[in-house]
Amino acid sequence: MTRFALLLCMLSVVVLIGQAADVQAQSSRKMTAADVDKLFKEVSNWGRWGKDDQLGALNLITPAKRKQGAMLVKEGVSVSLARNAEEIKAADNPDPFAQTMLKTGNEPGNQWAVDNFSVSYHGFAHTHMDSLCHLLHKGKMFNGYSVKEISKQGTKKLSIHNIKQGIFTRGILIDIPALRGVKYLEPGDAIYPEELTAWENRAGVKVSSGDVVFFRTGRWACRAVIGPWSVQERGAAGLHASCAKWLRERDVAMVGSDAAMDVMPSGIPGVSHPIHLLTLNAMGVHIFDNCDLEDIGKACARYKRWEFLITASPIPVEGGTGSPLNPIATF
Repeated sequence: MTRFALLLCMLSVVVLIGQAADVQAQSSRKMTAADVDKLFKEVSNWGRWGKDDQLGALNLITPAKRKQGAMLVKEGVSVSLARNAEEIKAADNPDPFAQTMLKTGNEPGNQWAVDNFSVSYHGFAHTHMDSLCHLLHKGKMFNGYSVKEISKQGTKKLSIHNIKQGIFTRGILIDIPALRGVKYLEPGDAIYPEELTAWENRAGVKVSSGDVVFFRTGRWACRAVIGPWSVQERGAAGLHASCAKWLRERDVAMVGSDAAMDVMPSGIPGVSHPIHLLTLNAMGVHIFDNCDLEDIGKACARYKRWEFLITASPIPVEGGTGSPLNPIATF
C-alpha cells in the first residue's frame, strides 16, 4: 500500500468514526415521552429533604453558599435581570401589565399619587419566578404532593410565600449566542448539554451545588430585530430535554432564562415543556422566566467573569403559584 493510499484509508476511518459519533449524539437527542418519564425518575429529588419539604433545591443554598456568593462582590456594581413592565399588548404579550392611576396631580387639593397594578405574569412576557406548584404531572406536584392541594383559594403546598427569605447565592451566566458566535439564537433553536460544558470550559467557571444558572438565548435582542412573535406559532430557543441530567449532576438550586427555559417546540410528542416538568416537578428547581439578560451579558464580558452574587425577592403571597420580581446581579 502506498503512503497516499494509507493516508486516505486513515482519513476514511476518522470520518467514519466522526459520523458514528454524530449519529450517536443525534439519536440521544431524539426523545419520546417514555424517555422523559425515565429521566424524571433519574433526576427526581422527591423525599431528598424530607416528605414535608416545600423548598426543593433551594435547600442547597446553605449559609456557606451565601457567603460564597457575597465574596463575589468586588466592583460594587449591580445589574438588573428584569424587563421593564410590558404594558403594550403584543404577539408574545396577550396580557399586558396594567397600571391604573387612582389619584393624580390633576385633582384639586389631592396630596397623594396612588395607582393600582394588575398582571397575569405567567407566560412569555413578564419577568417572574415559578413556584414548584406551577406544573402539575400525573396528579402530583413536586415531592409527591397531590394537585388537590390547589383550589380557588390558592395552593396549600409549594406556595411562593415559602420563599419569603429570598434568593441570595452565586449566579452564573451561560451565554450560548456568545459560544456560537452569533448575536442571538433563532426561535426554535435547541441548546444541548455538551454546549453547557463547552461554556464552562470557555468561561473558566464550573456550575456547582447551590448555584442559580441563567441561560442567555438572546431572545430580547432577537425581538428588537424581528419584532414580537407568537411563541406558540414560531417557537422559542431554549434547553433541550437532555439538559436536565446535566442540571441534576451540577445540583443547581435554580435556573432562569430570557425566555421560558424550554426549546419550543420540544421535539418530543406529547411533552410540550420537558424542562419545566423535570426541574419544577421532578427536581424541585424553581425557575426565573423572561429575564432580560442583555445587560448582564455585557457586564460579564466587561468584567471577564461569568459569576456574580444573585439576589431576588418574590412577593410572599400565601397560596401563590409564582411572583413577578426583579433579580439583581452584583459584581
